[in-house]
Amino acid sequence: MKTISLDEMLDKHIGEIGTPERDAFEFELRIDLLGHAIKQARKDRHLTQEQLGKLVGVQKAQISKIENSVKNARLDTIMKIFKALGAKVNFNVELNNQDVAYKEGIV
Repeated sequence: MKTISLDEMLDKHIGEIGTPERDAFEFELRIDLLGHAIKQARKDRHLTQEQLGKLVGVQKAQISKIENSVKNARLDTIMKIFKALGAKVNFNVELNNQDVAYKEGIV
């Protein structure tokens, strides 16, 4: 039996790096990880979804949706959530082959 790497499996079943299919897959994965990070940070701070929602100014249902799928969340809501959780936020954007960095430290 031949052993293959994760990268080989992704190339074969999802598409090679740089293809639209692979880009979409990796985007969805990052979105899921963001929701998971929010949920884990909330739990680490011993907050319920309702308590976090009150800190942010949204309903519990909105926090639940964000934790389970960030796709439809507004960026300002996500930023408010991270601020309420005391998180440090960094964005890296590449525009015309130049990095554009955004960093916001929250104490």
